[in-house]
Amino acid sequence: MVAVYRSSSVLFIGLLSLLLLHQPNTATVTRHRPFTAARNPDIPLSFREAPAFRNGETCFSPTTSGNAAENTTIHIAMTLDANYLRGTTAAVLSILQHSSCPENMVFHFLWVRNEPQVFPSIRSTFPYLKFRVYQFDTTRVHILPKGVKRLIYLDSDLVMVDDVAKLWEVDLKDKVLAAPEYCHANLTNYFTEAFWSDPKLSRTFEGRKPCYFNTGVMVMDVEKWRNGGYSQKVEDWMIVQKQKRIYHLGSLPPFLLVLAGNIEPVDHRWNQHGLGGGKGKPWLRLDSRKPCSVDHLWAPYDLYRS
Repeated sequence: MVAVYRSSSVLFIGLLSLLLLHQPNTATVTRHRPFTAARNPDIPLSFREAPAFRNGETCFSPTTSGNAAENTTIHIAMTLDANYLRGTTAAVLSILQHSSCPENMVFHFLWVRNEPQVFPSIRSTFPYLKFRVYQFDTTRVHILPKGVKRLIYLDSDLVMVDDVAKLWEVDLKDKVLAAPEYCHANLTNYFTEAFWSDPKLSRTFEGRKPCYFNTGVMVMDVEKWRNGGYSQKVEDWMIVQKQKRIYHLGSLPPFLLVLAGNIEPVDHRWNQHGLGGGKGKPWLRLDSRKPCSVDHLWAPYDLYRS
């Protein structure tokens, strides 16, 4: 009953902020669309087609409309990137395989770069998958559909070995986000001397309980995120960082500055094993025949066809 993943920071953080930034009435959604460009021969992406997974008898029909559909649809966000596509396909397969209601899931992929081979690879590997693709563009507004009230974000190099519905049903209480937390970690080293020596900045955490949290498995209240202006708050800290280096590089520090004390911890079974036991990604280690002890957990979901 664990999610297995690598705990290093991933480039999604800034992109997710953009995805959740604006209210629906000002947004333009970039939907998936066909491409005619030829595949890059330097990146041979070929995957086996995943089987079709169907709902169990206790699930609402995926064609159900109204509040029942909104309440039973699980929304999952991931980034798309050619370098991580092998990991993404394995992650999606593992999520579907362990879900009791796989037809009630919608995936929201944020496409980082215009790599024509990525979209058709997802479509051909998962012909039955319900998903939307948002192409990242700094000149456009990206927004989730209005009906999305809650969102699970998952790193692209994890595999899920339990029903994701259990993570979806986590009680956020009054918090904006839930994630595995580590409150015994020393956060001092995340921030520079310029931060701690500034009388105003160093008081940022007063009255709050800052805990390291893993950004690879998160449940987010989208409405609270928007209404609370959290994207703008994160961006404000990033501006301070450009002017005066206050934290070391990584995705976590600006989110700690904004969210400290506003994170609901989730059961650590969702954060039990790391796939980062060695150098590189599990698929790279397996291909080089230098696997780590946990790579056998990832390998069964690998759909890559050499």
